[in-house]
Amino acid sequence: MKKVFNIGGVSYNSIIHLDEFPEPVPTTIHHCKFKEAVANTGAGKAVSLCKLDFDVTFHSLIGRDSYGEEIINYLDQPQLNFIYDIDPQGTERHLNIMNQKGERISIFMNPMSDTPDIDYDKFSDELNSSDIVVVNISNYCRNILPLCNEVGVEVWTDLHDYDGTSGYHQDFINASDYIFLSSDNLKDYKPFMESMILQGKKIVVCTHGKDGASVITPDGWMDIPIIDKYVMKDTNGAGDAFFSGFVYGHSKEYSIRKCMQLATISAGLCIQSDEIANHDLSAKRIDQEYQKYFS
Repeated sequence: MKKVFNIGGVSYNSIIHLDEFPEPVPTTIHHCKFKEAVANTGAGKAVSLCKLDFDVTFHSLIGRDSYGEEIINYLDQPQLNFIYDIDPQGTERHLNIMNQKGERISIFMNPMSDTPDIDYDKFSDELNSSDIVVVNISNYCRNILPLCNEVGVEVWTDLHDYDGTSGYHQDFINASDYIFLSSDNLKDYKPFMESMILQGKKIVVCTHGKDGASVITPDGWMDIPIIDKYVMKDTNGAGDAFFSGFVYGHSKEYSIRKCMQLATISAGLCIQSDEIANHDLSAKRIDQEYQKYFS
């Protein structure tokens, strides 16, 4: 069983589902679907990866509050070791407004501290003993990047809706060997991806929602469509599930095409669920789905 160290990104979110986003005028909405749930990019990856038979250690910040307790309870899962530091600002909380297309408006109601008082050296053992290191783009995570370089580990990161120019992301870009992002705010994504390969990155993947995903390696480009048999229920967590499915394939030393196909399956299973990871996700299930759609 391969070991993953995954740092950054957990929150307790309020999620509202509407048919359409409201117009930018004063209004009253009488009916909506509403839930509260543990979410965010690190949590989504942690849960998906442990379901895919990785031994996962996940670090993030939580508050000493009821939301933090909800997170601790939710992340008490097989093969998932959740370690945390207490954030004096309290647990991070988001309000996610979703429409029927799966698009999202995310409002950070209570963001985590940008520069918490953490002893990053305590992560050295985790970095040294892990096969895969995932550094999410929570601001506090940038301070572990020099330690990753010192230890000599390869870094995986997810830039999400990076626009191609944001300075916030640059430390993560510079330190990473494997980069994932979406084209939501970067429609002309190919020049950026090509420049990353020229800078020595090993794999760069860009997701396009219903339009599939693209990957570039030093060997060239590949585009993969979605599997339209998966019926969308909730897109929260889909990008993290895609990432995790790719990592699963990569850990098996599968071809880039098969890694992308497994990523597509993992994301498809996720959108059929109202959780950040499909309850039925497993290595066995993802392999069965691969046989169903690609053999």
